Amino acid sequence: MDFNIFDTPPIRSILFYPRRGIPLSAPKDNIADGTIPVGDGAELGYRLFINEDKSAPLLLYFHGNGEIASDYNMVSREFLDLGLSLLVVDYRGYGWSTGEPRVKHLISDVEPVMNSLPEIREQHNLSGDRTLVMGRSLGSVAGIEAAYQYGDRLDGLIIESGFAQLPPLLARLGLPVQWQANLPDPIGNLRKMTDIKLPLLVIHGERDSLIPVANGQKLYDASPSDNKHIARIPGVGHNDLMVRRDDYFGAIRAFLDTFVTQTE
Repeated sequence: MDFNIFDTPPIRSILFYPRRGIPLSAPKDNIADGTIPVGDGAELGYRLFINEDKSAPLLLYFHGNGEIASDYNMVSREFLDLGLSLLVVDYRGYGWSTGEPRVKHLISDVEPVMNSLPEIREQHNLSGDRTLVMGRSLGSVAGIEAAYQYGDRLDGLIIESGFAQLPPLLARLGLPVQWQANLPDPIGNLRKMTDIKLPLLVIHGERDSLIPVANGQKLYDASPSDNKHIARIPGVGHNDLMVRRDDYFGAIRAFLDTFVTQTE
């Protein structure tokens, strides 16, 4: 895949909004920070929120743009209450990750992240053997790639506010008109979904003006999974889904109920 056109400054400037963060100096309560080597001397930072039940399923979470792993301190309790451990991974240049964000690295860094999971489990005494992946917004790229390439290692996929195709998103973000003609889509979220048979949950705000809900519906419709669900949450947009906390986490809980039934 040729990502060169997407990793030029004009596109990177509208697609990535990295923020820096500082890891904990030592593990705290049920929280542990670490890094994952991803090649080229770069490392991705992560924050792991550990469930008291060390056999709980692990949710590998790729967050949205402008966010970093430590932001999830505010909602980690809800994920833990769902019976999950939560592993939030930053992108290059975000949080305490090194390097600079690139579109190509959203794809290529998935492999070392997936390969790191057994070591992370062992390091923190996580005895469970179930893993789900979740991608929010920009994170839908890595989440879908993980499910597409490593579905045999995963038990379910959750997509929150994800986009179906990259060129329309770039147009909405303000890509100059002269760049838009015949723009390819090397990420291929929608194309990949047609090959992903994992249990699927799509969550999308009905009033999302950044990535309209039609994107989530397309991803859902493209999935061949026999166990797929979509939660189109009314009255909320792209960054205020947590206003409808009960609807949001209720959808995940209901999905996990089907997941547990199907994998036991």
